[in-house]
Amino acid sequence: MREECYSAGMQKPGIIYGTAWKKEATTELVAKALAAGYRAFDTANQKKHYSEDLAGAAIRESAVPRAELFLQSKYTSPDGQDQRMPYDPEDDVATQVRASFAGSLKNFGVDFLDSFLMHGPTGAGVLDEDDWAVWGEMEALHLAGKAKAIGISNVGLGQLRELEGAKIRPAYVQNRCYAARGWDRDVREHCLANGIVYQGFSLLTANPRVVGHPATAAIAERLNATPAQVVFRFAAALGILPLTGTTDPRHMRDDLEALSLELTAADLDALRALS
Repeated sequence: MREECYSAGMQKPGIIYGTAWKKEATTELVAKALAAGYRAFDTANQKKHYSEDLAGAAIRESAVPRAELFLQSKYTSPDGQDQRMPYDPEDDVATQVRASFAGSLKNFGVDFLDSFLMHGPTGAGVLDEDDWAVWGEMEALHLAGKAKAIGISNVGLGQLRELEGAKIRPAYVQNRCYAARGWDRDVREHCLANGIVYQGFSLLTANPRVVGHPATAAIAERLNATPAQVVFRFAAALGILPLTGTTDPRHMRDDLEALSLELTAADLDALRALS
């Protein structure tokens, strides 16, 4: 399931199970994902959309060795939180990052994270002073060996280019991926050119036209697969590390198995044409 991630000097997964919006079902669903074979999990210390403590409970209760797991969390700024913040919003930004990170370690019962992301810049189109303060503290966590890789989510190309001047450049970018925008072509191609792993989420929900298109259905029928599997395999062919958030155990297995599908050059051209 794992392949080498040269940009981070470590191992990265082939597909990630996303835990957003699972609420009280999080523990059960993460346990089912583990049973299906998932070893990579994406969370955030943000109770507004994630129940990271419940995801951690399932992982702690599993028999899966830590060395087999890829655990990714995020620092979310106060603007993206509800009243249940994992830090004091009156504290300086660096202190907030440290508190959020420490909370994630506690939630998982581990002493390091494989990946730690900024959940999104607060600056409009450019990185602002707070964004740079967040990144600086993330760099410190990485240099201390606590965050094996760092990255950023919900980021535009201009902001990503600014991070070329950082002490530690991002190993991961995680964005919602729209076919109508060329599967986030500008950001994705920047990542490819600069050794950054591009993580794509909402591959199905953001692209119902592609999932439901006759061309996708025809490829799926020929491969004895589902349209969703074809989309995941196509995303991987574009260099996207896909996230899935399915709650259906059968679809969990399907999404893992999608990476073994063999798409032809004609298939890839047909799917590219849908964007």
